[in-house]
Amino acid sequence: MITKCVFAGTFDPPTLGHKATVDDCLKMFDEVVIALLVNPNKQPAFSVEQRKEMLAIDYDNEPRVKVVEFTGTAVELMKRENATAYVRGIRNGVDLDYENANLYASKKLDENFTAVYLPCRQELLHVSSSMVRSSLQFSTPIDEYVSVGVKTYIERLIREKRS
Repeated sequence: MITKCVFAGTFDPPTLGHKATVDDCLKMFDEVVIALLVNPNKQPAFSVEQRKEMLAIDYDNEPRVKVVEFTGTAVELMKRENATAYVRGIRNGVDLDYENANLYASKKLDENFTAVYLPCRQELLHVSSSMVRSSLQFSTPIDEYVSVGVKTYIERLIREKRS
């Protein structure tokens, strides 16, 4: 039996924390679907296409990873992808409370919905997409938050925007 998980988020932008979670998933599952959630009520810093390109930078050479775009519930996404587990990265108790609330709501829609919580690596506890966006706003380094490839991509976008 092939096992497949879904790891969903806005990835605005994808961070080293996201990458670590996907890398951990690749140790446990045959396939990983990275679902780029599109919320029409949110104004992300990066477009959907830019976020997809950044995710592809880290995973284009990994055939077991698929990046998809999605608007809808986690339950719908799991069914569409025929996945066995919905993976969530947990940094702290606040994340756990938030994810548990979502888990209980999802289980009301599908009692077989299964979530897997992966603890954040200790050295990445401070990493978040909002920290990257804040660093970009104040022109401070983002090296400790994103992969080299994503950093290069973002720097190119900034240069193009200035010209």
